[in-house]
Amino acid sequence: MQTECSADLFGFAPVEGRKVVAAFDGGTMTSEAGAMLLGATDRQIRLIERFAGCFTDHRVAELVVHEVASLVGQRVLGIALGYEDLIDHDQLRHDPVMAVLGGKLEAQRADCAPLAGKSTLNRLELSRPEPTRYHKISHDAAAMEGLFVDLFLDAHAAPPPQITLDIDATDDPLHGHQEERFFHGYYDTYCYLPLYVFCGRHLLSAKLRPANIDASAGSIEEVARIVVRIRQRWPNVRILLRADSGFAREALMAWCENNSVDFLFGLAKNSRLIGEIESELAAAQEQSQRTEKPARRFKDFTWQTRQSWSRERRVVAKAEWTRGEANPRFVVTSLAREEHEARHLYEKLYCARGEMENRIKECQLDLYADRTSAHTMRANQLRLWFASMAYVLICALRRIGLAHTQFARASCGTIRLKLLKIGALVRTNVRRIKLAMPSAFPYQAEYRAVHAALAAAC
Repeated sequence: MQTECSADLFGFAPVEGRKVVAAFDGGTMTSEAGAMLLGATDRQIRLIERFAGCFTDHRVAELVVHEVASLVGQRVLGIALGYEDLIDHDQLRHDPVMAVLGGKLEAQRADCAPLAGKSTLNRLELSRPEPTRYHKISHDAAAMEGLFVDLFLDAHAAPPPQITLDIDATDDPLHGHQEERFFHGYYDTYCYLPLYVFCGRHLLSAKLRPANIDASAGSIEEVARIVVRIRQRWPNVRILLRADSGFAREALMAWCENNSVDFLFGLAKNSRLIGEIESELAAAQEQSQRTEKPARRFKDFTWQTRQSWSRERRVVAKAEWTRGEANPRFVVTSLAREEHEARHLYEKLYCARGEMENRIKECQLDLYADRTSAHTMRANQLRLWFASMAYVLICALRRIGLAHTQFARASCGTIRLKLLKIGALVRTNVRRIKLAMPSAFPYQAEYRAVHAALAAAC
């Protein structure tokens, strides 16, 4: 119950006879003290510097207040801290920690904040491949796409013997009249259909596409680009491409076979495939009815479509009976039987691709990769890349600093909530800037561990 009210002081219910009041008079404070860990992580992988290098600034140098590197860092760090909208930066530009991370403690002009506001950042997001009269900053899309792969390669001290690339498409719902906006029947909404490629937690590609295409459209070009770049650094690495049945297309499988890339794809069921496992389904049904538990059998066979496939390929079938009905599933692969028997191939290798769904959720729910509300496809692709870079930065923090803590496998949203959003009093003098964080902060041990790990990695 409110007990006191004034323009400057807020009163609340008393406790043990003492008044409880609040006011906005704490001085220079921040709610982003944990972002210093992001800055330390960036110094390890140089993400912001390298990402800024994909832009070219054609503005008159003498008139520039906010350099491209500062703009790029502000946008990436803002998304990582939970500020998905450009309008948020009209307040965030005054935040002392953001100013420290941007290396700009004081504004260059009396009428300006240390960092950029929404209008300047908006011009960055609307940049084009070639500069125009009103868009003086241009960007190199190919360099940005290559940077994701380079950051992945740099994260490894030595080439691994083999890697698995997971590829998938997802929906990005649209609520306006964006360019290339189409209705998608499966998702029952107007949307984009971005294509993602991950290797474990590492993001290698985020390609924005219209929704009036097949899920696998453009996948050969995207995978080929990534594989070439990987093999330039790791010529002997073995690569497995893994995806659901939307990518089990002749063109993609043939490309993998011709380029020494293994594949493991889901395969849509049909009457011919189900006919191949009739006896296995019958055995699973009998066992399930006898034990009153789900039962499954596996069958390994070679198979070819009547028209679309150019050759026979290995297919593994799961003949499952569960909840009183058949649940058959199929995968097609280039992996040999001697390496992976049927059950292991399906249960341990193929089903592990479901973890990629969590990575996409992190990008879209935690890092706002679905905030594609600009009119042009080009601007929305750039927004997707900014969100994706924020994801890569937090993943690097998790990999380098959190490996031996309780947050080693935490989501980006959890890391932000627990370690980045820390309130602090900022004290500045001529010698130093001190962030006085709460003595009761519950994750001090983890914060210390991250700081020590980042310092040791220097």
